[in-house]
Amino acid sequence: MSICPLCQQPSLQAFYQDKFREYQRCGNCLLVSVPEAFLLNAVEEKAVYDQHQNNPDDLGYRKFLSRALDPVLQRVSQDAEGLDFGCGPGPTISVMAAEKGIKVDNYDLYYCNDPQKLQKQYDFVTITEVIEHVADAKSLLATLDSLLKPGGLLVIMTKRAGDLEAFSRWHYKGDPTHINFYATETFEWIAKQYNWTLEVLGNDVVLFNKA
Repeated sequence: MSICPLCQQPSLQAFYQDKFREYQRCGNCLLVSVPEAFLLNAVEEKAVYDQHQNNPDDLGYRKFLSRALDPVLQRVSQDAEGLDFGCGPGPTISVMAAEKGIKVDNYDLYYCNDPQKLQKQYDFVTITEVIEHVADAKSLLATLDSLLKPGGLLVIMTKRAGDLEAFSRWHYKGDPTHINFYATETFEWIAKQYNWTLEVLGNDVVLFNKA
């Protein structure tokens, strides 16, 4: 029996199917995931990411990211150091933070793969429109936890999965690189698992505070 990529429980149930792939939902943590048979390989995945045109000069992109970054900057001191996990080909959060005098390192598996960045601990970590792309959800959350200092903040931007009716009409699942979909209840499960405090800041932004 298949196990959930997040909570590792054998509680996956068929949830939805479209003409491209199947989706399964965990009865324990409510993560919706795509079975391994439908995952892209690394070359195919990067080819999709290479089409993205995000860059720091795009005011619309800055406004989009500010919904995740601003709540963090409002809660940290001026000498705080952060990490943008999954910064993409056009790192922007680090630029926006630097303009306010706050240092943010960049890390990305494909575009800024410096493993030393993952050996440090930070006052805050941002992960914007990334978590839904990562197949091994359990390892990802463990990595994010290891990157946070005690009292550190983790902000996650990703659209949240709803019920079956909403999911069936949801454009977000149409991206072939979107493979794990988190519900509000999934983030509540994560908070309990890691003893983090959860704040839901919007329909696609959540903030965790590490104890």
